[in-house]
Amino acid sequence: MDPEFQFDGASSDEGAGVEERAAQSPWEFASYSESVAEEHARRNTTSIDAKITRALQERAVSLPDDGDGEEVEEEEPEPEPGDEVLSGDELGKQVTHKSRKADYGNLGARAHSFFASHEGASFYANSFLELNLSRPLVRACEALGYKKPTPIQAACIPLALTGRDICGSAMTGSGKTAAFTLPVLERLLFRPKRILAIRVLILTPTRELAAQVHSMIEKLAQFTDIRCCLVVGGLSTKVQEAALRSMPDIVVATPGRIIDHLRNSLSVGLEDLAVLILDEADRLLELGFSAEIQELIRMCPKRRQTMLFSATMTEEVDKLIKLSLNKPVRLEADPSSKRPPTLTEEFVRIRRAREINQEAVLLSLCSKTFTQKVIIFSGTKQAAHRLKIIFGLSGMKAAELHGNLTQAQRLDALEQFRKQEVDFLIATDVAARGLDIVGVQTVINFACPRDYKSYLHRVGRTARAGREGYAVTFVTDDDRSLLKAIAKKAGSQLKNRIVAERPVAEWSKLVEQMEDQISTVIQEEREERALRKAEMEATKAENMIMHKEEIFSRPKRTWFATEKEKKALAKAAKASLGKDQNGPNEVMSVQEAQDLKLKEKRRREREKNLPRKKRRRLEAAQEMLENEDNDEDQETEGGNKKKTRQSLVDLAYKRAKSVKAMKKMHEAGRNLKKTIKNKRKPVQKDQTRKEEMLELFQNDMSDKKQARIDKKSSNISGRRKSKSSFNSKSRYKRK
Repeated sequence: MDPEFQFDGASSDEGAGVEERAAQSPWEFASYSESVAEEHARRNTTSIDAKITRALQERAVSLPDDGDGEEVEEEEPEPEPGDEVLSGDELGKQVTHKSRKADYGNLGARAHSFFASHEGASFYANSFLELNLSRPLVRACEALGYKKPTPIQAACIPLALTGRDICGSAMTGSGKTAAFTLPVLERLLFRPKRILAIRVLILTPTRELAAQVHSMIEKLAQFTDIRCCLVVGGLSTKVQEAALRSMPDIVVATPGRIIDHLRNSLSVGLEDLAVLILDEADRLLELGFSAEIQELIRMCPKRRQTMLFSATMTEEVDKLIKLSLNKPVRLEADPSSKRPPTLTEEFVRIRRAREINQEAVLLSLCSKTFTQKVIIFSGTKQAAHRLKIIFGLSGMKAAELHGNLTQAQRLDALEQFRKQEVDFLIATDVAARGLDIVGVQTVINFACPRDYKSYLHRVGRTARAGREGYAVTFVTDDDRSLLKAIAKKAGSQLKNRIVAERPVAEWSKLVEQMEDQISTVIQEEREERALRKAEMEATKAENMIMHKEEIFSRPKRTWFATEKEKKALAKAAKASLGKDQNGPNEVMSVQEAQDLKLKEKRRREREKNLPRKKRRRLEAAQEMLENEDNDEDQETEGGNKKKTRQSLVDLAYKRAKSVKAMKKMHEAGRNLKKTIKNKRKPVQKDQTRKEEMLELFQNDMSDKKQARIDKKSSNISGRRKSKSSFNSKSRYKRK
């Protein structure tokens, strides 16, 4: 079996000592679905690039000349008055005396009884031949350019070949995928080939990571007869169902779709499963897949090998380890929070007055300094799509990757970026975990990540396998706490990048000129989406009329969780993660931070445009309202009072609404005095319904009792009065 190879692409980051000119690329994302052009033709839609080209043809954009203006790097950021000095050496020496949580990576004395000893495990090997792998696998490693195993591969492969359960973690880009793939393939080479069964299940948190793992397995198994199947959302269900019925040896899946097939597809089961692998377990739990994973663990046989890989060991991951693993071996090749030594970290300070020009700062950097192989992380899907349109109108080749795209479009974006057909990949946190895209030179955090772990995973997309890389983070005044956390971890290597004012001003003017074109492109997309939805509804109605009997004769599909339940689970998972982050560096989510930032910016702009007389009147009314609220507020547990500040515009809106309601009540002829009097009465919110009814009953009874007493006393007083008056008259007559 000696076919000649055609090597294409760059080398992989999964092994050290990689030769770029003679290595296959392990990632190919174009073969999993229909092309984007076929999808647009089927849906009668056009691509975003076509819309941008049409907008440019209608009105061309004159790009600014970025010849002048250079960025200057300083070793340390200049402190403002009242700010702490962010010197890496000093911050590294600080000791926080606050209570810290238990480190679940080092589980302590109680964990020694659960985890097996890893004595004898070696984190060093000269070649893959020393790891007792078969020749087809060694040959595949050579074809991919792997010369020397990484530490996690050298430690994990021999132990996994013995069938032991493994709980492993290593820094990003260290080759965890090959660490669990190679021993699985080695075991499958000696499987009973006459009996077809699903023997290995690999669960990943995202579709792109599942596609990447599937591609990696196919490359490593190219000289064997082992078959692998990809089961993720967004691709054809019928094709995946047919592939599962053919009983492939390995299934790479996301939790929701594999549960769907296990419940609703015939002849699909996990009775013969031998190996279960949970990749990026912490991310699986963050996305709310805890119930799905527990359900899959219950479906799997008890006598199986389980391998769990997680970048961070949290309390939830600890519970999952105890639930799914049996006497596992704990392998930690590199600290999970360790940064690559070849990574250069910088930040760009965005002042409060320059937050509106943040897009212009990004365009200035990407047009002159960072021009190739750049991943830009945005906070929301809408912001990523807007940046894609702006980059397209500015003449820069960019692709977008977020949840609002179809699966074909997402995989096509990764393929274009891998083949260097585009220079920029604008993505959300979908691309922050596990994706190993070769040759990424720069990572730009356009939206600041929510914590240091997210920052670490984002910047881990560059500087992989000994290559150099840059990480640039945009830091606003609201992100100071995160900057301090990064400075503590990064030490003195964190640098401040100053962007020249002139190109930023020119790009800002250009973005203002492009607003009409941006809104036109977005409006075209909305119209296409509405038309597409109407066509789908019409097609559905036609199918229901024509194939009614066949549709109702099918068995009803059962779902593990509905859409509402999924949202509730994701919300609960985020809330539990928020409770775990009670340290000094706690930061709200990116979505909440951006919404709050936009709301605050709009409020300031609206208040600035109000007339002076009206603004002063509303300020006075706001002070009166705050005083009333302070008088009526209840004390919290710590004895402090909550103070709520309202914007002037919100106050004016509430007042106008109350005036309108009062007019309606006047027209209806209601008694305003009685309602106002009732409103002024303090309401006891802590009183229960039962206590309220009992109090009303007692008041009513006391009122009746008092009325009877008053009536009785009035009768007695009346009789006495008449008697006394008679006596007085009689006395008067006698005299």
